[in-house]
Amino acid sequence: MEPIIVAIPVNYTDAGKILGVFELRKLVEAAVLCVPLLAFLLFSLPFAITTNIILAAVIVVPRGGFSLMGIHDYSLLNFIRVYRKWRNERKILTFDGEIEVEPENRQENSPKFSNLFLTFSEIRDKIKDRKQR
Repeated sequence: MEPIIVAIPVNYTDAGKILGVFELRKLVEAAVLCVPLLAFLLFSLPFAITTNIILAAVIVVPRGGFSLMGIHDYSLLNFIRVYRKWRNERKILTFDGEIEVEPENRQENSPKFSNLFLTFSEIRDKIKDRKQR
């Protein structure tokens, strides 16, 4: 019996992406973050049009590229939301140096666990006995 070979097309995972690379959400976020900044820079800088375009490109292109790439497979705004949620809900663990052991939880009478509840002196004595034999 021959195995069935199925060819998976190269663009199999490109569903929902623009140009096969950028997710739609990331593209929309990049446009929302970059277009207003680009318009503001082009119309508010008091230099010649060539200088304005170069300055706008230097400022806007990294911002757009960063928002298109995202962070850890999250879109930029989604990552910021997840990060803020984590920062607000994180806890600080403290330890005061004491651990209380309740004797009723110990199963000293059980033969399965009898070796687990030996004191250090009992363990040391058993090791000495075995070495002497």
